[in-house]
Amino acid sequence: MDKNLAQLIKKIRNKNLKIAVVGLGYVGLPLALEFARKKVMTTGIEIDSDRLKSITQGKSYISDIESRKLAGILKGGYFKGSGSFADISTADAVLICVPTPLKGKNLPDISFIKSAVSQVVLHLKKGALVILESTTYPGTTEEEILPVFEKKGFRHGKDFYLCFSPERIDPGNKKFPVQKIPKVIGGISPEATQMGMAIYGVIIKRVVPVSSPRAAETVKLLENTFRLINIAMIDELSMMAHKMKIDIWEVIGAASTKPFGFMPFYPGPGVGGHCIPKDPLYLHWKARSFGFHSRFIHLASNVIKNMPEYIVKRVAEALERKGIKLLGASILVLGATYKKDVKDLRKSPSIDLINSLKKQGANIAYSDPLIPFLRLGGLHLESLELSPEKIKAFDCCIIATDHSRVDYAAILKNAKFIFDSRNVFKGMHAEKVERL
Repeated sequence: MDKNLAQLIKKIRNKNLKIAVVGLGYVGLPLALEFARKKVMTTGIEIDSDRLKSITQGKSYISDIESRKLAGILKGGYFKGSGSFADISTADAVLICVPTPLKGKNLPDISFIKSAVSQVVLHLKKGALVILESTTYPGTTEEEILPVFEKKGFRHGKDFYLCFSPERIDPGNKKFPVQKIPKVIGGISPEATQMGMAIYGVIIKRVVPVSSPRAAETVKLLENTFRLINIAMIDELSMMAHKMKIDIWEVIGAASTKPFGFMPFYPGPGVGGHCIPKDPLYLHWKARSFGFHSRFIHLASNVIKNMPEYIVKRVAEALERKGIKLLGASILVLGATYKKDVKDLRKSPSIDLINSLKKQGANIAYSDPLIPFLRLGGLHLESLELSPEKIKAFDCCIIATDHSRVDYAAILKNAKFIFDSRNVFKGMHAEKVERL
C-alpha cells in the first residue's frame, strides 16, 4: 500500500485526522460542520470578512444550517473559521469549495479556483490530499490545477495527491443532508482516489469511485444538464398545452402514475440557484473546444431563459381580456427566491419576472417572507406585509415562488386575479385563477 495512503488510514482510525475546507458557502460550510460533528479537527478558510465574523459569532448565513447548530459545533472545539490560508499547513486533506460563475457570454469563470489553489500550494503539507468540489468543466483538475503544483516542485503521488469530487448539496432538502448523499470521486491516480474515498468515508456512507477527475467533473454536469433539458421540455410542453386548451398539470399527474420509464418535471417561471442555469453551459463551452456543438443544452437554456417573458405575455393577455392594460397595472409578485422555502436569490427567475414587468410599465410590488428587501441592480423594493386590503388593491397577483408560509387561502379570497406559475391552486378552474 502507498505510504501516504497507509498513514492517512491510520490517522482516520486513530481519530487524529485534520481537514481544511476552503470556501464556507452553501457547499463548504455544511461539509466542514459534518466533519467537525464526527470529531475531526476542521478548519474553514473564508476570505469574506462578513461571513467569517458571522461564523465566529455562531450566526449562520445559510438557511440549511441553524445558528444554534453552528454555535454548538463551535463550542465543541472541532471546528474553527479562519481568514488565513496558513492554517491549512497541518491539514491532511484540503477541500476546495469556491464559486464558479459565468462571465461575459456564458463563459466559465474559474478565477476563484485559481486564486484558492495559488494560496493552497504555498501552505500545503507534504503528502496531503487536495480535493476540488467546485463545479467546473471536464479537464480543469488535470489541466489547470495539477500544473500549478507541479510548477512549485510538487510531485503527484509523492508530495501530494489530487482528486475531483462534485458537490451535490440541495438547498432546502431536509430528506438528503450532506451525509446521506452518495459522493462521487475521481483521482489523478488510484491512490489519490482511495485517499479521497477514505476521507469522505468518515462522514458519508457511500462513496462512488470513477476512473478520473475528468469523469467526476462530467458526472456533475450530466446531472444538471439532465435537469435543465427536462425542465425546458416541460416548459415548452406547457406553452403548447395552453394553446391546445389542455391542463398540463393534469397531464403530468396522470403520466406520473406510470411506474417505469417516466419521471415528472414541472413547468415554472424559470430555474435559479448556483447549478442548473450555469453548469450545463460549462459543458457546452468545453464541448465547443472539441468542435462539438451541443444543440440540446443551447436550446434548453434559451427556452428556460425566456419563461419570465412568456409569463408576462400571458399576464398581459389575461388582463387585456378584463379591460386592463399591463402598462400602469398594479402587479404583486409572490415569492422572490428561486426555490420554495429557501432563502436564496441567486439567478432567481422571480427577479427577471419583476424586471420584465417593470419594463412593460407595470407598477410592481413583491411579498416574500424570507426576503425583507430587494436591492439588486435597479430594484429597490421592500417586501409587502400582506393583508386583505392590500391584496385587493392589485390588478393581478403572480405566484412566482410557492413558499409554505404564505396564506394562499387569503390570496384566493381577496385577489382580483391570480396567475399561478407553481400550481398552488391545483386542479382549480376559476375565472380569477389562471395556471401556467
